[in-house]
Amino acid sequence: MITASQLRAARALLGIDQKDLAALAGVSLPTIQRMEASDGNVRGTIDTLTKVAEALDKAGIELIGDHAASTAGGRGVRLKTPASASGMPH
Repeated sequence: MITASQLRAARALLGIDQKDLAALAGVSLPTIQRMEASDGNVRGTIDTLTKVAEALDKAGIELIGDHAASTAGGRGVRLKTPASASGMPH
């Protein structure tokens, strides 16, 4: 599963906007907007989620799930704890 936060962070790492991601994935802009507005895990059809994940992968983004190791090289970011537990304001 991919979260809305991961999707926004992936776009930020790539330096692209929602329209660019929609074009890369072959989905509509409203679809990307809806996915990023999700609370927690992104919802969508398997086909749409696959298209977005594959587009991010081809662009050089590794999606890392909870408690998963990142075995590839390269720079990246990940949350150590959920944002609500980190003392950061919402």
